[in-house]
Amino acid sequence: MNIEMTGLTRRFGAVAAVAGVDLQVGPGVFGLLGPNGAGKTSLLRMTATAMSPSSGDLRLLGRDPGRYGPRREIRRRLGYLPQNPGYYPGFTVAEYVEYFALLKEVPPARIRVAVATAIDRVELGGRRKARLRTLSGGMLRRVGIAQAIVNEPELLLFDEPTAGLDPQQRVTFRALLRELGQRATVVVSTHLVEDVATACARVALMDGGRIVFHGTPDGLAARGEGQDAGDTPIERGYSAVLAQARS
Repeated sequence: MNIEMTGLTRRFGAVAAVAGVDLQVGPGVFGLLGPNGAGKTSLLRMTATAMSPSSGDLRLLGRDPGRYGPRREIRRRLGYLPQNPGYYPGFTVAEYVEYFALLKEVPPARIRVAVATAIDRVELGGRRKARLRTLSGGMLRRVGIAQAIVNEPELLLFDEPTAGLDPQQRVTFRALLRELGQRATVVVSTHLVEDVATACARVALMDGGRIVFHGTPDGLAARGEGQDAGDTPIERGYSAVLAQARS
């Protein structure tokens, strides 16, 4: 397993944003669902080595991220798109993606091709020289995806990746997810249930800092009934599990 969590907890003062999560994730596309405030972003930030757990055990790519040497190796092999990434308005698209390639220690001889490939995969090849300040919100989101994949990561983490994308761009991104999941562990954190239903083989649903469902999208859909809130079976299953968890 490329992600192994045992009793993972993250506290902010008296509040447990993540409250004793046990989870294992292997290769493929994994969906992390839940309402706002469920703890998804805190869980993803710990998995991205951007934040340390308060307690519990975490192993990534078979390594302990709590130690400097293994953490540096993990970061070389990891891609991460935060929910609110920072952008440098004066950078061009290519400069921004190259900057992250350097941070991830992509070998110098590979950087030029790696940057061009990542930009092409998010369909921004014609805007590679555009300044970030001139781009729309959806284009900026795609630039963020490009920086996350520039190092061909083995572990790829996306926090609300389709925010700001139009319907056609979301369809294209789901296809990219399925492609990436053939050779990497990809975790997609979102509250958009339909994105998970079409792209993910496995899914976990968080609420109140805990995992309240772990299984397949079909298994989640089967938990719903006609009277549950939602327009699709998986939305009704999502609503039913949350209602049961809170009862």
